[in-house]
Amino acid sequence: MRIFVAGASGLIGVRLVPLLVEAGHEVAGMTRSPEKAGLLRDLGAEPVICDVFDAEAVAEAVEGYAPDSVFHQMTDLPDNVSDMASFGARNDRIRSEGTHNLLAAAVAAGAEQFIAQSIAWEQSDEVRRAVTAAHEHTVLEAGGVVIRYGQLWGPGTYYETAPPARPRIHVDEAARLTVPSLEVPAGVTITIDDRAAGA
Repeated sequence: MRIFVAGASGLIGVRLVPLLVEAGHEVAGMTRSPEKAGLLRDLGAEPVICDVFDAEAVAEAVEGYAPDSVFHQMTDLPDNVSDMASFGARNDRIRSEGTHNLLAAAVAAGAEQFIAQSIAWEQSDEVRRAVTAAHEHTVLEAGGVVIRYGQLWGPGTYYETAPPARPRIHVDEAARLTVPSLEVPAGVTITIDDRAAGA
């Protein structure tokens, strides 16, 4: 299968790409950072440098690759959790405009499947809740799959050594459990593992 992964250099993306390659798929990995092209190539993906907010460039990139399946693993989050509030609007834009552009490109390219990242916990901010709901609705209305991940913990996350409150999942397990989403029907799947805390 030919798979296009947007957000391939992110926390889940860098773990998901080699798993897909190992499973025998051909993978293109999209990132907005030119300096990450080498990393994606080393992971076994064909690097695609593209800004998801450039709708024309996204359409050209996806159609040019002609994927069977498209993964939306994009976020725009800070390195430090204390800066989260100031990044809210940026991540909202990924979930709204970014989702729209990538989905439109996938449809135009004739991709058979669209799989998008979401979250499994309730947000306290009303604006964030509305954006998340609209993001999921857009994907589901198009016949796609929404993966609601628990809060990620492990190397590279905000919770490096100890798990956060439930719902949660280790980032490596999140990537591993994403691969079977290629076989699920349209709808919502929840990816959490509360046993990860050892509790």
